[in-house]
Amino acid sequence: MSRISKILVANRGEIALRVMRACRELGIAPVAVFSRADRAARHVRYADEAYKIGPAPSTESYLRIDRMVGAAKESNCQAIHPGYGFLAENPDFPRACAEAGLIFIGPSEEAMRKVGDKTRAKKLAEEAGVPTIPGTSDAIGELFQASRAADEVGYPVLLKAAAGGGGKGVRVVSHPDQLAPIYDRARSEAAAAFNNPGIYLEKFITAPRHIEIQVLVESDGRAVHLNERECSVQRRYQKLIEEAPSPAVDEKLRREMGEAALRFARAVGYTNAGTVEFLLDQSGKFYFCEMNARLQVEHPVTELLTGVDIVKEQIRIAEGSPTSFTREDIGSRGWAIECRIYAEDPLTFLPSTGKIIEMIEPSGPGIRLESGISEGEEVTIHYDPLVAKLAAWGSDRQEAIARMERALKEYVIIGIRTTIPFHLRILRHPRFLSGHYHTAITEGLEKERPGGRIAAAALAAALAAEGEQRVKLGGSPDGMKRWRLAGRVDEGIRRRSW
Repeated sequence: MSRISKILVANRGEIALRVMRACRELGIAPVAVFSRADRAARHVRYADEAYKIGPAPSTESYLRIDRMVGAAKESNCQAIHPGYGFLAENPDFPRACAEAGLIFIGPSEEAMRKVGDKTRAKKLAEEAGVPTIPGTSDAIGELFQASRAADEVGYPVLLKAAAGGGGKGVRVVSHPDQLAPIYDRARSEAAAAFNNPGIYLEKFITAPRHIEIQVLVESDGRAVHLNERECSVQRRYQKLIEEAPSPAVDEKLRREMGEAALRFARAVGYTNAGTVEFLLDQSGKFYFCEMNARLQVEHPVTELLTGVDIVKEQIRIAEGSPTSFTREDIGSRGWAIECRIYAEDPLTFLPSTGKIIEMIEPSGPGIRLESGISEGEEVTIHYDPLVAKLAAWGSDRQEAIARMERALKEYVIIGIRTTIPFHLRILRHPRFLSGHYHTAITEGLEKERPGGRIAAAALAAALAAEGEQRVKLGGSPDGMKRWRLAGRVDEGIRRRSW
């Protein structure tokens, strides 16, 4: 067993801070890397040491394996944690780490390649007896193959990038006449995003729920799952809100899905933390979707429910130690919800950049905030627009939702627009409140309540206007303006000072 004393975190923002905090609690020294744009970033200031790895563009910094390995060697680290995004699911990264004598905190190169190829993963799932969605098991190279497969499974169908993830290269085809142009667009997008134009086809499951199972697998093959997370609140296949447990999963289904996830993980020879994703149809049948070979953005909701620190367990597994718990130790206490706060316009979802003029972060009972930004920092165009993850725990779902709504109203970020107004609208939607929703809930929200989009845009515009006014005035707004910014204005309320 090799004891790790120093870890290089090959990432930035809130996830870099999350990993570093786990390192601190384990007595491990965290080392940061940064691009020119991140010289004064929060994760850089938090680390014991920090190493510049290149210019602002990620292709010249956070996506450079050689510079990550070089920084780890220069700082005498024994291990590298990739976080998520950037190099986290690039199988060349664990290989480079192994060649340099570094421990990669994640799965092996071989396992990552198996799950990264969606068609290969689907075949392995079938061999392991895990239910899969009807469709092709191999990448489609010609349009006529796609047409024949679509006729066999029946329209509507889904075209997906074989090397994909994050919703890129995914297209729905509702009618045969649409197949040719959509097929070409999907291949082009897959080639641009993943350098692989391979496409496979599946039956489109109408109004499914997106359920995922968190797994941890030790180096000797012992594996445990940490129950499910519901990830059905999405926009264009990008998750916006996650919760655990799922309102749609009972104990029997939880056991079946957990066992299926572990069968698949064992079938690919997986080690460390990973997530097996499923689609759940309206009849209660579940189907394998994919496996993410990394720490998930939404891991906090599982931690809030189970008490397991997933990042610490990743480190223990990587150094050859057993996990600190068994399946029998895993309970489920209360309810947890997470909102992904993006630096995006809540109406158009276009990226919003600028300097953070002022920020008021939520806190209080049951609130967990993981943020990578600070007042005075610049949100740039160079990186993913996710700026924070806000999680709320409650004794039941109703309390968790109430706490999340309260925290979102407390959260003030002046200088950029964020998706906070959109999250508030979803939390108040009757379908979400009832728990009977699916992956099209955001589309239904916009169609059923078009006025709500205007309201969201108006609130975002108001926030931006206040921020602009503060810049012009060169100071803080008076107490009443800040009262409005927090979304708590009432004609019957007067407040003299903050």
